[in-house]
Amino acid sequence: MRALRQAAEDYRLAAGRVRPTGGLAACAPQKICERDALTTDKPPLYSRLVEVFARSGVVRTDITPIAFSLGPLARVARLVQPHLDEVERRIAQQTAAFDPAIEGYVTYAVGGRGKRLRPLLALLVGGATGKINSGHLDLAVIVELIHVATLVHDDIMDEAERRRGQPTVNARWGNSLSVLLGDCLFAHALNLSTNFENADISRAIARAAREICSGEMIQTQRRFDLKLEVEDYLRIVGKKTGSLFAASAELAALISETDLNVIETFKNFGFQIGTAYQIYDDCLDIAGSERATGKTLGTDLRKGKFTLPVLIFLQSASDFERERCCRLVLEERIEEMTELLRIGATNGALNESIAAGSDLIREAQTVLDGIAANPYADALFALGDALREMFDQLRV
Repeated sequence: MRALRQAAEDYRLAAGRVRPTGGLAACAPQKICERDALTTDKPPLYSRLVEVFARSGVVRTDITPIAFSLGPLARVARLVQPHLDEVERRIAQQTAAFDPAIEGYVTYAVGGRGKRLRPLLALLVGGATGKINSGHLDLAVIVELIHVATLVHDDIMDEAERRRGQPTVNARWGNSLSVLLGDCLFAHALNLSTNFENADISRAIARAAREICSGEMIQTQRRFDLKLEVEDYLRIVGKKTGSLFAASAELAALISETDLNVIETFKNFGFQIGTAYQIYDDCLDIAGSERATGKTLGTDLRKGKFTLPVLIFLQSASDFERERCCRLVLEERIEEMTELLRIGATNGALNESIAAGSDLIREAQTVLDGIAANPYADALFALGDALREMFDQLRV
C-alpha cells in the first residue's frame, strides 16, 4: 500500500514539474469572428428523424434536481443544488448551438442523468474560495461537456451498449456517427472556453482535454500487457481522469482570483479525488451491478485493460494463477475472472484496490487542512467521505 501511495505522489509531482505551453490554444487564430454563448434564448431546432430516435430513449423532458437518488453524493450536492440545476439548464441550452440536423444527437448525448461530479467539484471550490458566480457555472458546463465527449468515445472503444440507463450513442447510431459526435462536443467545449477573458483558463482546459486523450491512447496501447505496472496504471488514470478533476478545481479557484498557493492546493485536491474516483469506477466495473449502475460492466476485462484490481492480483499471484488469469481474460470468461479477483491472492485484490482508493481520498482530504473553513470547504471534505462510502459499498 505504501508503494502505491508513493507511486501516486511521484506521478503527481512529476506532473507538476511539467508545465506544457501552447497546446490547442496556441494554434487558434488571433481573431474569432463569432463565439457561441453559454446561454441563449434561441428555440431548439431538431431534425425530426433524429428527434424520434432520441426521444425513444430515457431522456429528460424537464430539469429536475440532479442529486436525486445518488446516495452519498446527494448530501454533498444539496449545498449547491440551485447552482447545479442552473448548470443543467445551461447544458441543455447548448444543443441549440449545433446544426439542426445533428441537434437531436447532442440532446441524446447530454441528456443522461449523470453524477455531474466535475461540475459539483467546480462549484464547491468556487464557494470555498469566495462567491459562486457565472464564471463558475460556465466552467461547470464546459468540463461536463468534455466529460460527456469522452464517454461517447469510451463507449465506442469498449463496445458498450448501455450508459446512464439508456442505449449508448454507438449502440443506437453506430461508431462512425458517434466518433464525430464526440469530436463535436469536444470542439464545442473548447470553443466555449475561449469566452473567458483570462486566456489561461482556456489554455488549461485545452491541456486537460489533451491529457485525457493521451491517457486513453496509452491505455489502449497497453492492452493485454502483462508488463504493465501499478505506476503505469496511475499515470494513465491521472491523465484520463485526474487531469479534468484537477482542472475543474484549479480553474474554479482561479476564477475566484484567490491566492496562487490556494489554487495549487485545490488543483492537487482535484487530481487526487479524480484519480481515486477512477479507481472506484474500475472496481465498479468488476464488482458492480449493471441494473444498479445503468451501464455495461466488465468492459475493461473484455478489452484487456488491466486496472488496479488485476495488477494487484498479478503482483502476488502464483505462476498457475497468472496463467489462469490470462486464459480467462483471453477467453472472455469475465464472471470467473471477477470471482478470482474477489477471493484471490492477498485477501482479495478487489478489496485491496478499494482500500488503496480510500487511502488516496484521505490523503486528498488532508490537503484541505490549510484552507479557510466555510460550508463549501466542509462540503469538499464531505465529498471525500461520500466517495469513501461508495468504495465501502463495493467491499466483498
